[in-house]
Amino acid sequence: MSTRTVTAHIPVELAEQIDAAAERLERPRGWIVKQALQNWISLEERRHQMTLEALKAADEGDLVEHDVIETWVAGLE
Repeated sequence: MSTRTVTAHIPVELAEQIDAAAERLERPRGWIVKQALQNWISLEERRHQMTLEALKAADEGDLVEHDVIETWVAGLE
């Protein structure tokens, strides 16, 4: 797999947290950053897919009436 270097300015405290995690896990700093980015990308892609699904459902009229939601919320108390 080919790689590419990406540079980002991050707060010192975050860099220190990355360093601490790398030391604790006995992994290179780059591994920690790569894992974090992969996880964020996966979550963001899932969030985007769920948004598209919700918009499609709304377009198709698959909605819950407001009073039904109010009744459900009142039942949570």
